[in-house]
Amino acid sequence: MAEERIFTDQELAEMGTPTLDLVLEAIDAGDKERAKALAVRMQGEYQHLHDGYFFWVTGLQSYIYRHLGVDAVEEAEREAHTAEAKVVFTPPEKTDLRSLVEHMASGLRGHMQPITIVETDKTISLSMKPCGSGERLIQMGGYSPEVGLAKVEEPHRITWGMKDFPMYCVHCPVMEAMEMENTGNLGAVHVVTGPLSHGACEFVFYKDKKDIPEEFYARIGKQKP
Repeated sequence: MAEERIFTDQELAEMGTPTLDLVLEAIDAGDKERAKALAVRMQGEYQHLHDGYFFWVTGLQSYIYRHLGVDAVEEAEREAHTAEAKVVFTPPEKTDLRSLVEHMASGLRGHMQPITIVETDKTISLSMKPCGSGERLIQMGGYSPEVGLAKVEEPHRITWGMKDFPMYCVHCPVMEAMEMENTGNLGAVHVVTGPLSHGACEFVFYKDKKDIPEEFYARIGKQKP
């Protein structure tokens, strides 16, 4: 005797349909409440995968650090960023300041946190509160003894010269150094606006690169042009 089915054909088809397609179908059908519920579901699905990836990456970084040391972490980071820049995080086509800020904001929105963007006479800054990756990893207990992700204990160019640097966040100094090497100067610099143990930082574009303080170059082992 055949066992009773668990799912209907319609349920199976809907389960396998990308949530965005379901959102658009609900909008076209005028079902506002279903569209809103699906949009919330979609954000949760993306957030789950997003958070899993940054724990996964930081776990791999931690293993490299504990077994091979901080220089090996830098080598691994550089190799990974070189690969991703060829396929996913490709350099922006337009390099005027407006386009660069819009490009940065587009990327940061992928962290699914609100972004505060402020323009002054000299700078344009972008900050997430909380940072959608590094700070949230801290808030979620990633560096607690129970989870056990590593911090870089010693000052190094991939920690901006700081001690006890959250492992996930080393990609920021590494990417600054690589941008300097590839373009001859810094793009957006990271400004720490609170104790790094809380993961707080902001991305700052200087309208005139001559105004970028020397310290932002020195902390990654570079000289100001």
